Amino acid sequence: MFFSGDSSTRKRVDLGGRSSKERDRQKLLEQTRLERNRRLWLRQQNSAALKIQKCFRGRRAVEAEHSKVREQFFIAYGKRCQNVDRLCFGLDSEFLRQLLFFFNAQNVGDFSALVETCRLLQQFVRDSGDIVSLFAGMDYSSKHTLVDYRVKQLAYACIQAVHKNRNQLKDQLLMSSEKSSTSTILLLEAVVMLINPKLPWVCKVVGYLLERNAYTLLRDIILTGKESMNTCTSIGKVSSLERLVGLIISHVGQAPCICPDIDPQWSFSSQILTVPFLWHLFPYLKEVFATRGLSQHYIHQMALCVQNHANVLPNDISTEFPGYACLLGNILETAAVAFSQPDCSFDMAINFAAVLTFLLEALPPLKSSSRESIEMSEDEMSLGEEITEKVMNKDLEQQISNAIDPRFLLQLRIMTVLAYRTELVPVLWNFMKKCHENEKWTSLPGQLAYLSGDAPGWLLPLAVFCPVYKHMLMIVDNEEFYEQEKPLSLKDIRCLIIILRQALWQLLWVNPTTSNLVKSVTDISAHRRNPVELIQHRVGIVVSELLSQLQDWNNRRQFTPPSDFHADGVNEYFISQAVIENTRAYDILKQAPFLVPFTSRVKIFTSQLAAARQRNGSHAVFSRNRFRIRRDHILEDAFTQLSALSEEDLRGLIRVTFVNEFGVEEAGIDGGGIFKDFMENITRSAFDVQYGLFKETVDHLLYPNPGSGMIHEQHLQYFHFLGTVLGKAMFEGILVDIPFATFFLSKLKQKYNYLNDLPSLDPELYRHLIFLKHYEGDLSELELYFVIVNNEYGEQTEEELLLGGKNVRVTNENVITFIHLIANHRLNFQIRQQSSHFLRGFQQLIQKDWIDMFNEHELQLLISGSLDGLDVDDLRTNTHYAGGYHSEHYVVDMFWEVLKSFSLENQMKFLKFVTGCSRGPLLGFKYLEPLFCIQRAAGHASEEALERLPTSATCMNLLKLPPYRSKAQMETKLLYAINADAGFDLS
Repeated sequence: MFFSGDSSTRKRVDLGGRSSKERDRQKLLEQTRLERNRRLWLRQQNSAALKIQKCFRGRRAVEAEHSKVREQFFIAYGKRCQNVDRLCFGLDSEFLRQLLFFFNAQNVGDFSALVETCRLLQQFVRDSGDIVSLFAGMDYSSKHTLVDYRVKQLAYACIQAVHKNRNQLKDQLLMSSEKSSTSTILLLEAVVMLINPKLPWVCKVVGYLLERNAYTLLRDIILTGKESMNTCTSIGKVSSLERLVGLIISHVGQAPCICPDIDPQWSFSSQILTVPFLWHLFPYLKEVFATRGLSQHYIHQMALCVQNHANVLPNDISTEFPGYACLLGNILETAAVAFSQPDCSFDMAINFAAVLTFLLEALPPLKSSSRESIEMSEDEMSLGEEITEKVMNKDLEQQISNAIDPRFLLQLRIMTVLAYRTELVPVLWNFMKKCHENEKWTSLPGQLAYLSGDAPGWLLPLAVFCPVYKHMLMIVDNEEFYEQEKPLSLKDIRCLIIILRQALWQLLWVNPTTSNLVKSVTDISAHRRNPVELIQHRVGIVVSELLSQLQDWNNRRQFTPPSDFHADGVNEYFISQAVIENTRAYDILKQAPFLVPFTSRVKIFTSQLAAARQRNGSHAVFSRNRFRIRRDHILEDAFTQLSALSEEDLRGLIRVTFVNEFGVEEAGIDGGGIFKDFMENITRSAFDVQYGLFKETVDHLLYPNPGSGMIHEQHLQYFHFLGTVLGKAMFEGILVDIPFATFFLSKLKQKYNYLNDLPSLDPELYRHLIFLKHYEGDLSELELYFVIVNNEYGEQTEEELLLGGKNVRVTNENVITFIHLIANHRLNFQIRQQSSHFLRGFQQLIQKDWIDMFNEHELQLLISGSLDGLDVDDLRTNTHYAGGYHSEHYVVDMFWEVLKSFSLENQMKFLKFVTGCSRGPLLGFKYLEPLFCIQRAAGHASEEALERLPTSATCMNLLKLPPYRSKAQMETKLLYAINADAGFDLS
């Protein structure tokens, strides 16, 4: 066929080599895929439409119900609440329930009703003086759940009402409480009244407000009030808004606060401290923030955000008032007062430096003359400060400039450069090591001479090195420290420990200054007159903290003998002084307990316990607290009876009578031995993982079960009870076999757990997190988000690690934050309530300063004793004999041979049989009170007498042993007696 000019008839050629059939097949598949996607899209559209319709119908139904209840409310109580009396605030009234149900802050009628409610509330409380009974009647404890719920809803509604109507109320927002007739003051003063620190619900109310982002609402209120503030109306007077913020910040982070941690983005630091010239508006709040230890808490929070590179500041108010600059100005203005407080720690100085440096780096160059006079060194310029022209409010610039001392700024920048240059750690260490080896400490030259030319040469390297290395230890992981030996080798660290130990002992004991003591001089002017003394004081603190950190690393995995931390000069005189308050040795024990050998600290601890028992009459002959305990219901009976005791009674004598399974009281009078048996049995029952309050790690170590509330309705009361049980055991010097996980022992010391503590809970999770930390690929491809999945008893729940975390993908930039949030969630957040209640019970009997001198490993020894087993030779050396027996008697020789041949389990059973406790004294049997005694059993050596079993008197640590004729017979009788499980029927 000839070409006709019609190109449509030309044969098509597929350059891919496919046939027309294959092309048709591909076309059909593509059409099918498109059709399937179209149908899926239609289904999604229909589903979304149905959800919107349901939501709309549901919202209309809720609004209708609100309108119905609102109408009933105003009929019953009046438009202006004229029918309301004090009984309306009680639980039996519908008044508050209805108001809080339908309340809409933007509804004029609802707003007026809430204002009148607050006015009446304040009037009734002024009349009676008791706000708790107004809400709960005479029995708050049994009704606290509902009362707390209503109070926190009421408090939040008041703040919300002011926030939603802030533009209409702007002239009232910063008024003092003297203007009590205004709507704003009535609402804010009601919240102030509801979060009084003395009220039993304060923690729950403040926690609820923070969870609802109250600081964000308060920020909006403050900024609106600031815009319309008239000239001199509030000078010299504290506004209601200022008092409210002051109460909230004073509560959070202060003992015994148990408020939940909130996202830093919604915290006081981010939302309130970024308000321009905050202290000019709220001078009283400035005093509260700077002088009550609060600055230390909030500066620490800011430092964590800086360390994790978390962007938590709100949007800038304007280009003239960038948030970071406002924050910088406000914290600089309080720095001088905060650092002059007696509780100001070196950690706060380090945290303050980190925050300040971070904010200064973001700041454009200031134009003040003092700033321009500083000559920038190469180290300063390496911080990467960009010389760019930015417009900033002149007053804000002046606020910052006035607060910065040029000399301080230069020192701060040098220290910060050093802290973030990790390669300088080995450089500084090599310098220190060389000086130590040559016994010649010289001062560092050049840029570090500002520390002081008069200071001893060896102080200067320590003053620089210790903060730097301390910072490094916070960011390295276990693999880097132990395997890769970064930034120092383990051999060098052992040498470092010796240097630090000797330097610290020299500073604190051999050649001390007054300010080296824990209770140091607080006169800042005196420090300025004597800068050497100030340096010695600061170096003493940071060396103590660094050695404590290194001891923690050594406890995780031992790389040096514990004795390397002990000072050579600790002698009997030092120990005798260490038990006396306000002595230098006593203060050293508080600041650097690791300098004192463990055995010496145990002696001090036991003497403190003995003195406390003596004060509380623990050695009285008669006891008013006598427990009748059924052996088959030991936990329930103990919980009921022990929980009913006051703290004073807990410290006194408790005597126990056991009832066996037949309802018969067991023989034996409790002189202390039965109580020891009771304590051992109750701990075995309550801490058993089968009971559900505690779980086990892979190493069979115990920690609170995060899902305990799913098993026991009263789980928090039980944790308080178990804390009391452990405290009572330690108070009475009774060792109990409870192997706790290290991270939980930190809770007893009120320490915060970090990433490197995670292996003590979940080594597999730790390995996965370290894998992410060192992952070289693109982490975003792993599809990880800032959420964690909890799986308790088959029920899976998903929690966000930060607000909106389910939509925040883990990337190479934020993976460090993700890792630390995971560790924090598992180690601190999940068990915060259980740990808090356990600690409260524990501290009823054991003071914090008693156990502060022990690390977690040592604390476990105080609880359970050594795991090495029974030292039979030590027991034999410290044994008395009676009834005709003596150390060379053939029956006695047979006994010790038999006991030595027992398995470890049977040796522990024997010890429990004769002392009531399966663990020996912590420091050896010479400290057993009274000493172990073997007495010949009464009667003659007849065949009938020889068939008798050994018996014991546990209150006297006494074994009554018949004169058996052979080792075989003695072994049989002893094993039968200690395994008979006869309670005290063999006593």
